[in-house]
Amino acid sequence: MAHEQILLGMGNPLLDISAVVDEEFLTKYDIKPNNAILAEDKHLPMYDEMSSKYNVEYIAGGATQNSIKVAQWMLQAPGATSYIGSIGKDKYGEEMKKNCKHAGVNVQYYEDDKAPTGTCAVCVVGGERSLVANLSAANCYKTEHLKQPENWVLVEKAKYYYIAGFFLTVSPESIQLVAEHAAANNKVFTMNLSAPFICEFFKDVQEKALPYMDYVFGNETEARTFSRVHGWKTENVEEIAIKISQLPKASGTHKRITVITQGADPVVVAEDGKVKLFPVILLPKEKLVDTNGAGDAFVGGFLSQLVQEKPIENCVKAGCYAANVVIQRSGCTYPEKPVFH
Repeated sequence: MAHEQILLGMGNPLLDISAVVDEEFLTKYDIKPNNAILAEDKHLPMYDEMSSKYNVEYIAGGATQNSIKVAQWMLQAPGATSYIGSIGKDKYGEEMKKNCKHAGVNVQYYEDDKAPTGTCAVCVVGGERSLVANLSAANCYKTEHLKQPENWVLVEKAKYYYIAGFFLTVSPESIQLVAEHAAANNKVFTMNLSAPFICEFFKDVQEKALPYMDYVFGNETEARTFSRVHGWKTENVEEIAIKISQLPKASGTHKRITVITQGADPVVVAEDGKVKLFPVILLPKEKLVDTNGAGDAFVGGFLSQLVQEKPIENCVKAGCYAANVVIQRSGCTYPEKPVFH
């Protein structure tokens, strides 16, 4: 069984404020369906409007935190996972701590006393989610926190690391420290493309981290944006996955594997210049509640098998299972026990 604290995640802890809204609401705040963006001033009133107008649920989220919680759930071994990020000293922050500890994750938050805990508006229309993140305290993460012995020990204990691309907007230095540690110690470092805007506007910091990535996760939209930004002149997801897997690597211990999800279409896995396709579990439309957390859950399921050194087929299968469970529920939530074999 996976040993204690084998998997460490680092990212932006956000409280998801999730509600089923209407097209009008999306138009009013200039939100595209199935997208993920950072809040601008024009978006700030939407959080209160959502709370007052719609039936809102609050769920401890943020991409990396979601994935780590799902991996922890799949592993069913208390303390197998750890998570680092920044929250505010407020009721949302307290809520987050409670939620994560209850999930069995060993959390070490940096608590910022000036900014409130970050929130993410999850606007659900027709089962598709669109995310608007107001990072607040999540944006205040400091490398000094990571370097403190009681936190760095989590980096040393872990053998696998997962960081969503969103954290590139907050603390590229922290990512670099963990990435270099992984490469120097033959550990497995994984990241996610996370959103088209990361590939476009944070290209430089993403490229700095890329050589260290042993696994790159993403979805088809992010893969195509990555291809365009790098001048690859191809929209073909399989080709793009291969090209990403063949970019230079910082350590020769592990080859890079690219894993791209495509909604209901097969998962694309590229390694050694070849592609394998894995079908997902199809879900009848009426069973789809919302797609929020589907990609995060996929990664969490995948990692739960990876840390047990299972073959890639098992990893993808577990990823598809976890995503299938999550899209039948509101937000990135799951039942008490997984039924995965």
